[in-house]
Order: sequence, then structure tokens, then C-alpha cells
Amino acid sequence: MTTTDTLETAPAALEIHGVHKWYGAHRVLDGIDLTVRPGEVTVVLGPSGSGKSTLLRVINHLEKPERGHVSVNGEPIGVKRHGDRFKELSERAILAQRGRIGFVFQNFNLFPHLTVLDNVAAAPAATGRLSRPAAQALAKELLERVGLGERIGAYPRQLSGGQQQRVAIARALALRPGVILFD
Repeated sequence: MTTTDTLETAPAALEIHGVHKWYGAHRVLDGIDLTVRPGEVTVVLGPSGSGKSTLLRVINHLEKPERGHVSVNGEPIGVKRHGDRFKELSERAILAQRGRIGFVFQNFNLFPHLTVLDNVAAAPAATGRLSRPAAQALAKELLERVGLGERIGAYPRQLSGGQQQRVAIARALALRPGVILFD
């Protein structure tokens, strides 16, 4: 069996089924279908304003689709299946789901008042997944992996744009998500 055979038969890491999203009369997403298998990297290309960021925001339910649904590792995101219908989950349940989807925003969304170390350690500690010392140890490891181990005490304003992006990547990895989205 080859790696390709394994990827083709593995359950989907991400499935998008018939997703539609519009703002007023402006249709941004019109029946999007996509399947991404574990280990695959998929790139969505298009001009500015074509719906790439909206698609990513729909995947982690920061935006609710008008029609269709998204599943990550077989679990519908933002909704619970009741027979052939879907019911919206509570905000608390949606937040728990988002913790399994890493997201690196266009502008990185780092906390300006926190050090690089604390930006990466914040989510695993706040969600209770790790104790504060364990979250900080993981953050140090991840920052080393992205080449910023020597900058753990720096604040985002003291970093270049590329360094801020690497902090955001380390932060996304800190929750050990099943899927990571890069905007």
C-alpha cells in the first residue's frame, strides 16, 4: 500500500458540503464542496475579495453559512446533526470545537500586552488542557521549532512581521489541532 492509497481511504480531516454564504445580495460562497484528507495540504487561490477568508471563517464557524455544513474529523462544526437536520450549537460548544481547529489570521491577532511566550501558552492554559507550567514548556518548544526560542520575552511590537507570523503559527500549534487554517 502506498502513501497515496492510505490518504485516499483515510477519513477526511475536513469536509465542506454545499456551503453558501452571502452578505445581502452579494454571494460570496456558492455551493462550495471540498474534501481534505489527513496529511494533505490544500491551497485556495483567488483574487482579493473572492471569498478565501470567508471560506476559512465558515470552516471554524466564525461566520455561519446560509446553507451547507462543514465537518472536521467527522464532526459537524457549529451544528449538531438530528436525523437529516442540523441544530445550531451553543456558543460554548462552538468555542470548544474551535479549539480543535488552528487558525492563523491575516493580521496574526497577537495580544500586544503579552510576551511571545505568553501569547503561545495562553490558549492551552486558559482552556485547561495544560497547566500553566506545562503550557509554557510547550510554548518554548514550539517557539524553538519556529526559530524564535531566543525571543520568548519579546512583545509583538518588537518583532518583524515574519516573526509575528511564526508566533501565530506556534500559537495555532499549541492546541494540537486536527486542522490548521492559514489566512
